[in-house]
This record gives sequence, C-alpha cells and structure tokens, in this order.
Amino acid sequence: MNSALLQQILQVGNEDAQMHALFADSFAALGRLDNVTLVMVFHPQYLESFLKTQHYLLQMDGPLPLHYRHYIGIMAAARHQCSYLVNLHVNDFLHVGGDPKWLNGLENAPQKLQNLGELNKILAHRPWLLTKEHIEQLLKTEEHSWSLAELIHAVVLLTHYHSLASFTFGCGISPEIHCDGGHTFRPPSVSNYCICDIANGNHGTDEMQISPTGSISTAESLCEVEVLMEKMKQLQECRDEEEASQEEMATRFEREKRESMFVYFSEEEELAPTRDVSRHFEDTSYGYKDFSRHGMHVPTFRVQDYSWEDHGYSLVNRLYPDVGQLLDEKFHIAYNLTYHTMAMHKDVDTSTLRRAIWNYIHCMFGIRYDDYDYGEINQLLDRSFKVYIKTVVCTPEKTTKRMYDSFWRQFKQSEKVHVNLLLIEARMQAELLYALRAITRYMT
Repeated sequence: MNSALLQQILQVGNEDAQMHALFADSFAALGRLDNVTLVMVFHPQYLESFLKTQHYLLQMDGPLPLHYRHYIGIMAAARHQCSYLVNLHVNDFLHVGGDPKWLNGLENAPQKLQNLGELNKILAHRPWLLTKEHIEQLLKTEEHSWSLAELIHAVVLLTHYHSLASFTFGCGISPEIHCDGGHTFRPPSVSNYCICDIANGNHGTDEMQISPTGSISTAESLCEVEVLMEKMKQLQECRDEEEASQEEMATRFEREKRESMFVYFSEEEELAPTRDVSRHFEDTSYGYKDFSRHGMHVPTFRVQDYSWEDHGYSLVNRLYPDVGQLLDEKFHIAYNLTYHTMAMHKDVDTSTLRRAIWNYIHCMFGIRYDDYDYGEINQLLDRSFKVYIKTVVCTPEKTTKRMYDSFWRQFKQSEKVHVNLLLIEARMQAELLYALRAITRYMT
C-alpha cells in the first residue's frame, strides 16, 4: 500500500476517535491492520459492522472449528483467483493449528471439505443452479455429512469471501508490504492497480480521463455528473406522476436481465489461475462467463416469494444464532449509507441511484422486485459503469484499472469505494438467497 496514503489514513484515524477505535479493534482481533480495513475506513460506519461480522464468523463460538473456517475462506477466495485473500487465510489457517498438508491441494483436505467444492463452485459463479438436491448430498453423506448448523456457517463464509474477493479486485487492493507481492504496490492479479495509488493521485491526469471510447475532458466529466443528477430528479418526479402496469414492469425486468448477459468489456482476456491458487478448488474452467456466452436462460427469482427479510434472516438466526442479525445490520448499512453528496454537489438524495445499483446486481442474478421499475437502471447506469459492476460482481479477477477509471470520472475515491460496498453486499445477499432457499426447500 502507498505509504503516503497510509499516513493520511492514520492521521484521519488519530483525529477521528471512531476510526482510531476501529483500527485498534481490528489489530486486536486479527493481529494486523490489513489493506481491506485501510480502504474500508473511508466508511467507518460500514467498517465497524463488517469487522464485527467477520470477527464473529472466524473467531467466536460457532458450529465449525477454527481451522475449517479459514480453509473455507481459502476455498472461496481461490474460486476468483484472489491470491491476496488466499495468502491471508493460509497464514491464519496455520496459526490456528491447521494441517499444512491440506494446503497442498483440496484433494489433501478431509472428504467433508472436498464435498463442499461443488457448492462453492455453484455459489461463486451460477447460484441460480443450486437445488435442494445439492443440499441433500451434503447433509446425507453418512460419515462425511454436514449438520444444518455447520452448513449455514459454511454458506455464510463462502458468500462472505466470494464477495470480499470482489471488493479486493474492485478496489485494486495489494498485499501488505511483508507479504508476497507486497513490495510491488499492486495486487498479484490482472488488475495492476491499487486504489491507494489512485486516491493519492499517483497517475497522470490524462490517464484518469481515458475511457474505452477515447479521451474525455474534465468539462465533459463534470457535465456527466450534472446529467446524472438531472436524470435522478426526473425519475423521482415521474414516479410520482405515473406508474407502469405489472405486465410492463415484468417486461422491463426481463429485458434488463437479458441485456445484462451481454455486458462485457471489449478487451476481455482469458486468465489461467496459478497453481498456488487453483489447487484449492476443482473444475477451474467453470465460471459465470461460460453461462452467459452460451445464451442460457437465468430463471427469475421473485423476492416476494423468498426474501432475506421474511425468510433468510430467520433461518440463519435459528441455525447460527446472532449471525442473521449481524448480516442484516451490514446489509442495511451498505444499502442506506449516504453522505448526501455526489462529486462536488451537496444535499443530494442518492436513494434512487443506490437502489438502481443494488437492483441491477440482483437482476444479473435473476432476482426480481415486483415493485421496482427496471427501466430506471438504463437511465442511471451507463455502459462503462455496467461493465465495471458486471466484472467486479461476476468475474472480479478480470477487473482492470481502465474499468475503474472509466466510470464516474469526477467522483471522489471514497464514493467509488462506497459503490464497491454496495456491490459486495448485494452480491452476498443474492448468493445467500439462492443457498437459503435451497436449504429451506430441503427442510420442507
């Protein structure tokens, strides 16, 4: 991480009692102050909830032993080739007494953990394919079976680390200086950038203005902010005046879901996972891209039939006490977080934009809210922003600095981090909804 930014963050931490306390708590819990924490500190209210939840999942009383928890974190991060998170949890796994032989490959871990590989793969890339039969296979494998409570713990860990891999790549987080790759000041991935550098202005102004369509002037970028704010205002006014029929709302959802399948960055390239990462999971060719490229249909998941608030929350809380509450708090903070600012503007109601981002992510996963007009998404999210969202959420290992630079050019870096918080929490909730619905169907 860039040392100048580190000094800036620590200075803010010293001036802000809440941030200082968060740094202290994080260091006490993890024995380190990692770069994920240092980037999230732009948003202390969210960071506090995130750290509390992660601490509970990894260290407090729960169905799974400590070394299993870190190994599942390794398995989940490895699906997205996130060597940063893999290496962190390799160290933690060994620290809590994990068997080093397991790190030679998933085939060396207990059969019980190997059996989790299929669930890990489907949740990470195509959660809509998850069925109660997948759950049954894990719960009824005789000597290697999982209990319901253990499975809930594992599912929450898997979704947590799939999403955290998205944040790591989405913000270009690099290893700590004492870790492998830490001296390079960039992540050991295709991303090749670090938000720490971006936030400190360690790149040319011209570079910041380049998008896939060419050079963009500062004046044009400022104009984009004004246009976006005007669209938000118009949508809020139109919503009060007219309401589309249920049939039209359903049509707009299907159209947006279909279009989202074809949102890809033109310079996409194939990435072969390194042996250090790929040994922690099976079927390296399985991914979201295969699904969308073959034009297969994503079934619609109606939130009115199964929602986090009415179904998922209570199931998690019943089988893994307190975790449902922690997750619910984290989802709400991410969804509702606002400083009423947009770039250089103050006193702005950003709720319409935040909802569009959240619902677009769920739309990509086939999740529909009957009361939302999906026509708003195309009004508020331009193609470069959609490309960034789709990449960070579905194939985070392919995120590039160019994608990061090409959307919201005049917004603050803290606002771009804010976007990433929305992305990872919407993604985690989407994965959880599919997993918890499958578990509920198995139970009933």
